[in-house]
Amino acid sequence: MNQVISLVVRSNLTQDEMANPLNDVKELDYVKILNKVLPEDIRIHSICLRPPEGFDARFSCLSRHYKYFFEQANLNIEKMQQAASYFVGEQDFRNFCKVDGSKQIVNYKRKIISSSIERTKFGHKTYVFSLRGSAFLWHQVRSMMSILFLVGQELEEPEIVRKLLDVKLFPGRPNYTIASPLPLVLYDCEFDHSVVWSKTLTSDRIQFTKFNQIWVDLGAKYTIATTMKHVIEPSEERSKNGSNNYSTPGKHSYTRIEQRECLEAPDNINKRWLRNRAPGCK
Repeated sequence: MNQVISLVVRSNLTQDEMANPLNDVKELDYVKILNKVLPEDIRIHSICLRPPEGFDARFSCLSRHYKYFFEQANLNIEKMQQAASYFVGEQDFRNFCKVDGSKQIVNYKRKIISSSIERTKFGHKTYVFSLRGSAFLWHQVRSMMSILFLVGQELEEPEIVRKLLDVKLFPGRPNYTIASPLPLVLYDCEFDHSVVWSKTLTSDRIQFTKFNQIWVDLGAKYTIATTMKHVIEPSEERSKNGSNNYSTPGKHSYTRIEQRECLEAPDNINKRWLRNRAPGCK
């Protein structure tokens, strides 16, 4: 929701005027100009006219805050909270990501600042996996959420997180499906205090008006989808599991993470990619 990008744009000021911050009020209204050419569901709400030298939207970021929204349904929230707490700290997350040999990543350690399951203010059965860290691997959050869902469904115990963080026990990631990207949001990015954001009252009003309409439209779609769900859902399923239950395999047919085949270890994936890139290889 608060993603940051770096842009090189033309200015309304002369070089001499740029030297004085007081002239910033005469600068082009970048928020208004850029929002005119963006889709309705992508909005710019703030700008930093004077970023520090060498600023990079990606590499200057001190921490990132992700949120993954979900409904409680038949999930054991207490166990999910316990499992989520095991992510905190600097740990090797090679078993919670997708490895790409072309990136040649050799360090899979990442620092998680906070990790928790919280109830949202949007409904007593709506929760969010709130995660803050200095940096993340490819598909890391979705992989973490996938394991948390298995714990919530009581197909795995919370300790499975600790086991997967043990690279001696699991040198390669067990074969499991990562969670859907749809409920995942990059909620905020933290930068040094030298990055000062500014916005106008007019832009705030415009953003609210546009997003309020999006909210109304999505609310209507949600109501229609919920109505259709109740129409087609078998009554015995509704009475047995509740109207919003997750479709989960029975415990008798579920293969536990520790019993699954492991994917190739990251080091081997990197070596294989290099071999395939060597002269004479196809």
